[in-house]
Amino acid sequence: MAPAATHPGTSAAVREPLHTTPAAPLDAVVVGAGFGGLYMVHRLREAGLTVQGIEAAGDVGGTWWWNRYPGARCDIPSLLYSYTFSDELQAEWRWSEKYATQPEILAYAQHVADRFDLRPHFLFETRVTSAVFDETAKLWRVKTDRGDEIAARFCVMATGCLSAPRDFDLPGADTFEGETYVTGLWPHDPIDFTGKRVAVIGTGSSAVQSTPLIAEQADQVYVFQRTPNYSLPALNAPLSDEEVAGFRANFPAYVELLRSGQPPLPIPPADYVPSDEELNALVEQLWNGWGLISAVQIPNIVRDERCNQAAGDFVRAKIARIVKDPALAEKLTPRSFPIMTKRACVDTGWYETFNRDNVELVDLRETPITAITPTGVRTTERDYPVDVIVSALGFDAMTGALLRMDIRGRGGLSLKDAWAEGPKTYLGLAVAGFPNLFTVTGPGSPSVLTNVLTAAEQHVDWIMDAIAHVRTTNAATLEATTDAQEDWVAHVNEEADKTLFPRAASWYMGANIPGKPRVFMPYVGEGYKLHCDAVAAEGYAGFALGS
Repeated sequence: MAPAATHPGTSAAVREPLHTTPAAPLDAVVVGAGFGGLYMVHRLREAGLTVQGIEAAGDVGGTWWWNRYPGARCDIPSLLYSYTFSDELQAEWRWSEKYATQPEILAYAQHVADRFDLRPHFLFETRVTSAVFDETAKLWRVKTDRGDEIAARFCVMATGCLSAPRDFDLPGADTFEGETYVTGLWPHDPIDFTGKRVAVIGTGSSAVQSTPLIAEQADQVYVFQRTPNYSLPALNAPLSDEEVAGFRANFPAYVELLRSGQPPLPIPPADYVPSDEELNALVEQLWNGWGLISAVQIPNIVRDERCNQAAGDFVRAKIARIVKDPALAEKLTPRSFPIMTKRACVDTGWYETFNRDNVELVDLRETPITAITPTGVRTTERDYPVDVIVSALGFDAMTGALLRMDIRGRGGLSLKDAWAEGPKTYLGLAVAGFPNLFTVTGPGSPSVLTNVLTAAEQHVDWIMDAIAHVRTTNAATLEATTDAQEDWVAHVNEEADKTLFPRAASWYMGANIPGKPRVFMPYVGEGYKLHCDAVAAEGYAGFALGS
């Protein structure tokens, strides 16, 4: 089995660097200890394979280890944001709220790690610097910032889709003399905002969740907004015993739907065209507290202009009623992109917060930020003196964590060069030119458009079957072919072009990162798992086995 990791929370500097040799390589190395990485290590270990996990954080949890900002919650209901691979795990864990908080989600990840004894298989506080494919030995050579050098036959990148926060890179940021916090890298100790003037820069999910709580403490909050966002009310509440029991009773059927590649929740058929009266009733669901799940109950919301317009109009009307100042309500009202073409937020008191006397919206469309100064934020109109800056600029989504490592495949080809025009994968699982390298919920898969936790489970199960195929056929490598990859990328683009998604400058498109290629990264077509299963059933069509 893999060498034991240092105990979580202790400095990795106290351990000796781990070295394996090509003569005695591991079966697999797994990068990331979020929900995808934990399950990947569990499956590899259960199959009797040697595995080493590597994680930059001090413990398991992935994005939920780092994102500790006030109000951090999942935007998928807790009962659904759970593993499905173990009936016993499902039966023994009891979520307390409809939408779980970060501490509870992290506790769940820690419980899973304890229950299945996964921590000994991870090196914590350790960051991968490079992963290079050795064509002669047919091995991946992985190096870390702790001096580890690991040789493994398979390399699985479970780095997460939202795990590389955008740097606080505004001009003059390094001159600010107050406190600066990045939502995706939040301190472990609580921050007291009492009596302070706070600038929140950004209006994505982390700002929408944190601002109402910050405003309850701070003397003054300035929210710097470039583009207003759609947000739906969580109407969060404790989960009743009846709700939990009902879900557990239906759990086998829910899992069966997932395994068969069918939607696990009822959604309208693609050919359903609601009457005006039906559509008006459907959009009312957006305010029933089920957030993103309510949105998918509106037929073809990201494909049909009429249905999308009705949903957007409904939310815009709600904003106008909630925010008391009509001019401010208009500034908070999204009009430049169709609803759901950027990931909608799920909030508790976001719009209501702007009725507070100590909260001011700064519209960056009208008065852009010119610099961060030693005392605050400067726009084209005025200076805003603040004591604290909260950077809520989002993530370098889907590709950021991968491209921050030096990953090199055949002929020394770097992943950065291979993806210079945007990410190219086969099924979001593999990359041509990078044998035995797998990406969990990578670009070209549904990932962020669905329940990422169950999407990760599906990927891990597929990867395990692929590894078993390589081993049983006595092959050395499994590699996506260039033709299959190009066909898949074209298919991903064609499916995106059938929707309204390309009309939004979203992080789905990489639009929040300066210089990032503008490519729609997730897969929005239907029957994704059926595609993956068909590829496997056809002897891994589109892949080449290497001897």
